[in-house]
Amino acid sequence: MKNTFGNNIHFTLFGESHGQEIGMVIDGLAPGIKVDEDFIKSQLDKRRPQGKISTARQELDPFRIVSGVFNGETTGTPIAIIIPNSNTKSKDYAKLKDLPRPGHADYTAEVKYHGFQDYRGGGHFSGRITTPIVAAGAIAIEALRSKGIVIGTHVKRCAGVDDADFSNYSEELAKLNDKTFAVIDDAKEAEMVSAIEKAAADGDSVGGILETVITGMPAGVGEPWFDTVESELSHILFSVPAIKGVEFGDGFAMADMRGSEANDSFYMDGDKVKTKTNHNGGINGGITNGMPIVIKCVVKPTPSIYKEQDTIDMNKLEDSKLTIEGRHDPAIIHRARVVVDSVVALCLCDMLCGRYGTDYLK
Repeated sequence: MKNTFGNNIHFTLFGESHGQEIGMVIDGLAPGIKVDEDFIKSQLDKRRPQGKISTARQELDPFRIVSGVFNGETTGTPIAIIIPNSNTKSKDYAKLKDLPRPGHADYTAEVKYHGFQDYRGGGHFSGRITTPIVAAGAIAIEALRSKGIVIGTHVKRCAGVDDADFSNYSEELAKLNDKTFAVIDDAKEAEMVSAIEKAAADGDSVGGILETVITGMPAGVGEPWFDTVESELSHILFSVPAIKGVEFGDGFAMADMRGSEANDSFYMDGDKVKTKTNHNGGINGGITNGMPIVIKCVVKPTPSIYKEQDTIDMNKLEDSKLTIEGRHDPAIIHRARVVVDSVVALCLCDMLCGRYGTDYLK
């Protein structure tokens, strides 16, 4: 029953959706890293619900850093971030105790934890638990930025509506990181929002694809075989609720390419080694090659929908019907974007410390 990620820096997540508090402990982060609480707040704001396209559950998320930070910098001791839950309606879940919601972890949690799990709001499996990940990720994002490493994600596709492709990483990443609904083409936001609202009006939900780009990563980070850049990033990305697919570079499109198309030819740009294309997404042999890392993640439609669905009664062991009540998102992809940025940042910090030592991020 492990809730810790990392080989060099350890990130331990705790809490439940309707419990008193949720949070994360970061152990192993070097002393002397600046912690900007205003930036943490701005990142948490990107994760918060947005109007009709999100849940009506509003949490202010007044986080507290109760250890590991002094005078705005890390001390080198464990950092503990705590966030209260204040806007819960647990009665909405009382009748769901024995009726697992299709697409959720209700049934698998029952099997694993033998009925002792906190089922309210999804408990420890809830997307609510991504809040402390975003708070911790903000510290990691700033630490990486101080080393010239920039992370940015846009909603590549939502409800069948496609955003524009990247054309200028430095300009577009900066703009995306200032947006609440992160798209490159501003006109696509209205189309996506309209599609989400239509699904909500039907009592349904939608999913999509997030595309993440990391610039400034040095070459030579990662390990062959079991701790490759792809395997480590995939490990933490698949920890984000609703992510059901991850690809790097051209990913599955490579199945239809020839080697002459998929290979990225090297060339010298002054004294720097670069590749003419980036089909492999900045990674060769599980190790960074210095080009931008490109990742796409599939976010499935939110499983909590208002249509009647088939399920079972786990107490009576018989077929049943389920109609969900309460407050749920018709889409989470626009909120998941900052969660993806955060977990990527946590993972990259861990890998960089493995390559260069834990003082690298100072």
